[in-house]
Amino acid sequence: MSLWQDFSTHDGKLMHKWPHYFPIYERHFSWYRNKSLTFLEIGVARGGSATMWQRYFGPLAKIVGIDIEEKFKEHEAPGIFIRIGDQSDEKFLQSVIDEFGVPDVVLMMVVTAWITSRRPSIFYIPRCIRMPCTWSKTCTPRTGKNTVGGGVANPDTFIEVSKRFIDQLNADHSRGQIEPTFITRQTFGISFYDSVVVFEKGDVWRKEVASAGHKPIFGR
Repeated sequence: MSLWQDFSTHDGKLMHKWPHYFPIYERHFSWYRNKSLTFLEIGVARGGSATMWQRYFGPLAKIVGIDIEEKFKEHEAPGIFIRIGDQSDEKFLQSVIDEFGVPDVVLMMVVTAWITSRRPSIFYIPRCIRMPCTWSKTCTPRTGKNTVGGGVANPDTFIEVSKRFIDQLNADHSRGQIEPTFITRQTFGISFYDSVVVFEKGDVWRKEVASAGHKPIFGR
């Protein structure tokens, strides 16, 4: 069963998802199915999302949810762990990493992305999907309304920061015009979708032209 089919037939705890996210999820998450992994989702709400991810990833997955409201602790279940705290609190995020290890996958909203982009040593993970309200700094998940300004071409919005990450990803080929950052050194690729940015961690340590085969012999 696909993730979209699971969502469409879900009859348990309430959850909210944009339909076009599901092909993105499948593209980037399918490799992790039925493997041992830690999946971290920031935002628990009614608890339906955590149960969906548990069904999708299988019995070896640890599903960790973070939320600021104490009442959502009730959604804990075998294999589903809920930790209560503020996602903008660096010490709290570090305590989650200390307890569960560095997550294999993180699904987050923009406000945490601001922390990770500035302090990668705290919370930069192998594969992460960040869901921005494209031209705003942050947004409310259910309405998508701006809460902290925004605007097209505003350099402080997440989408503009993400665009600059493309240059940082290719800094080694800029002939010194762009200073390498953690994006250059710790990121294999960045994928952009409608209101979703995916960062895949990896170290492209070999940056040289490779050759194979024999040198052609002309005149024969």
